[in-house]
Amino acid sequence: LGGAMTHNEKSGVAHFVARDDAECLAMIRELMSFLPSNNLEDPPRRTTSDPPTRRDEALNTLVPPDPQKPYDIKDAIHSIADEGYFFEVHEHYAKNLVVGFARLDGHPIGIVGNQPAYLAGVLDINASVKGARFVRFCDAFNIPLLTFEDVPGFLPGTQQEFGGIIKHGAKLLFAFAEATVPKITVITRKAYGGAYCVMASKHIRTDANFAWPSAEIAVMGPEGAVDIVYKRELAKAEGSERERLRQEKIAEFRDRFANPFVAAERGYIDAVIEPADTRARVITALHALENKRDVNPRKKHGNIPL
Repeated sequence: LGGAMTHNEKSGVAHFVARDDAECLAMIRELMSFLPSNNLEDPPRRTTSDPPTRRDEALNTLVPPDPQKPYDIKDAIHSIADEGYFFEVHEHYAKNLVVGFARLDGHPIGIVGNQPAYLAGVLDINASVKGARFVRFCDAFNIPLLTFEDVPGFLPGTQQEFGGIIKHGAKLLFAFAEATVPKITVITRKAYGGAYCVMASKHIRTDANFAWPSAEIAVMGPEGAVDIVYKRELAKAEGSERERLRQEKIAEFRDRFANPFVAAERGYIDAVIEPADTRARVITALHALENKRDVNPRKKHGNIPL
């Protein structure tokens, strides 16, 4: 009941919408082109004329200097993909998370990315379930995973809490942690708190973790951290002095902690890379992981939080 767009936008039951039968069949063919014949085979590779070392200088200015301003993560995805082609799945549902298929040096790859242009890329119940299903699908068919991360956290509010955001967020965490295919993450900007861990962090067995210089890896944003850590000092200050002190502490926090270099020093990030080189660095990592073999503990199945 409800029609195609109802289940594409609201329920998430449908993954695609087509104008007619011909377009529907074309989309099915396109989807199948990324998949192997069965779960024991590798995904089919296509020849490509797109150089694996191709740079895109536009990526160096994709992330705005103001951390509060949005940008479209699909621009980054199209930039690094072979011929700029990205086959999006679940396009109309939970738009704060983008999932779909692309090819890198001819190899199919599943892409998961936070979308700063919608709800600031925050994780909520719908986005978590959408991402978890896609990650498990890719893992079932030996399709490597590439994650673009710009996540300020989980969406707060009573609606999310009553709906069980912790349980549903854990589905995405479980899916990434359990996946045994090659996993690569690129942090473009925000990577805050528990949501940072969930989005294919090094802490849950991701193979290669890269960060752009604009990455902020921390428990929370500088503004929120300063309001908590320096609450007493700010309370003692008066008027304009309070705001001046707050801005000073925010700038200090951002310089010391809201950057990728502390995380890289501790081994949570493998390299801080120039955005223009993202395609080349990801393809190099994929080639290195081409023969990856990983197994989970022997048992019938894990206990995913359903």
